[in-house]
Amino acid sequence: MKLSHILISGLLVAAGMWVGKSYFSKETSPEVNTNYSADNAAKPGEAPASATSRRSVDSVIYLTNSEQATIDLFENVAPSVCYITTLSQQRDYWSRDVTEIPSGSGSGFIWDNQGHIITNFHVIQNGSKLKVTLSDRSSWDAEVVGYEPNKDLAVLRIKAPEEKLKPIPVGQSSTLKVGQSVYAIGNPFGLDQSLTTGVISALGREITSIGGRPIRDVIQTDAAINPGNSGGPLLDSRGRLIGVNTMIYSTSGASAGIGFSIPVDEVNWVVADLITYGEVRRPILGVELLPPQYAQNWGVEGAMIMGLSPGKGAEKAGLKALKQTSSGEIIFGDIIREVDGKKVQNNNDLFLILEKYKAGDKVKVTYVRDKDTRSVDVILSSQ
Repeated sequence: MKLSHILISGLLVAAGMWVGKSYFSKETSPEVNTNYSADNAAKPGEAPASATSRRSVDSVIYLTNSEQATIDLFENVAPSVCYITTLSQQRDYWSRDVTEIPSGSGSGFIWDNQGHIITNFHVIQNGSKLKVTLSDRSSWDAEVVGYEPNKDLAVLRIKAPEEKLKPIPVGQSSTLKVGQSVYAIGNPFGLDQSLTTGVISALGREITSIGGRPIRDVIQTDAAINPGNSGGPLLDSRGRLIGVNTMIYSTSGASAGIGFSIPVDEVNWVVADLITYGEVRRPILGVELLPPQYAQNWGVEGAMIMGLSPGKGAEKAGLKALKQTSSGEIIFGDIIREVDGKKVQNNNDLFLILEKYKAGDKVKVTYVRDKDTRSVDVILSSQ
């Protein structure tokens, strides 16, 4: 065999071995991750994260009709809701300097484009100075226009430009039904512009106001109402005001699913009086009533007349008041049992019935005198 043939055969064998080695090396070597970034880098003590562990994002946004309706309601009404902070003055003992410190907070809402703000009386009662923060975060000093503790309502006023004021739409509470959806917007625990939802749990509830008198026809709801929600609006599904959130029933102070709201039909007439007169001018019969505990002790049903206001309707109609003889004997006066056919069992019944009327109205008063039941027409006067 020639030497040239031997050399050529050796070269061919070497070339074959080199090609085979390269092929098998490529088949068995791991794939290099060309997308490796600092995000994939393993932290000390951790295994490197795989690039395939990230999930793809579904970019399609889908909202149900009810979700979109709730979103629209909140976005439309939230600019009408505000945050109220009460400040009290504290005087330093040594320097005698006066410092204003926050003493409480609550919610409120814009009533009209004159800057009137509605809230609960108990939200503002301990404050010497009031601040109202609107939804755009602007803050305004507020003055008290008027308040009615027996309804737990107060009216404030801020001097904000009209373009910053969006009055809340007003509905009615007389047509509400149990099970109807409701929405509450407020500032629970200082967290402003919070929305909670629920239903009307009951109607016609009665609660005791901060003034000590009952508030009737109150709305009960399971929409979460927490400290800071007081004074905020309760809304129907169209975003209209149907009540003012005033209190919760809870042993812990947090929402237990039982909240109460003053019905808007009552709010409407109380607020109108407060804005016009600075006080509620209830229509009155012109009588002074005996404290109810006496009627209870004597087993008397009705409102017992203790005195008459000179020149008012009751005196003009000939009603009689309680008398006491020189020997100490008590002679009962007239006992009011009904007003326009509505039963009066106690003093509060009479107050609540008269709230439905206005000064100048004529009402038929049914009363008991000397065990005889009688009736007379009485012209109501202004308080």
